[in-house]
Amino acid sequence: MKHYNVVAAIIMHNNKILCMQRGPSKYNYISNKYEFPGGKIEENETEINALIREIKEELIIDISVEKKFIIVDHTYPDFKITMHCYICTSESKAFTLTEHIDYKWLEKLELEKLDWAAADIPIIKKLINE
Repeated sequence: MKHYNVVAAIIMHNNKILCMQRGPSKYNYISNKYEFPGGKIEENETEINALIREIKEELIIDISVEKKFIIVDHTYPDFKITMHCYICTSESKAFTLTEHIDYKWLEKLELEKLDWAAADIPIIKKLINE
């Protein structure tokens, strides 16, 4: 089974958290689910450099990486991921959707109302309980 090392940004702006909705996928279990933006770490790339690059590619926005928040190991039916999640901030709420179909800026206690990808659920639980 394929294993991917990935990064994810928990982007905060004025006490709200950016939640991104995936588009349709060949894997039904992640199609149209919400997730935190990010992506694969390339060879010889640090987690933080990968995160800044991925957010620039996906959202065309600059972020400040504040601190590591949680590492999630999750096995989907067709692949495994180790997701390194960081709390990030942005000076602006303005960005461009390049890969996702929708987004929401939500407060912590509103996060559970979305249909999240399974790997992101431990992040939601930790955010709500902090």
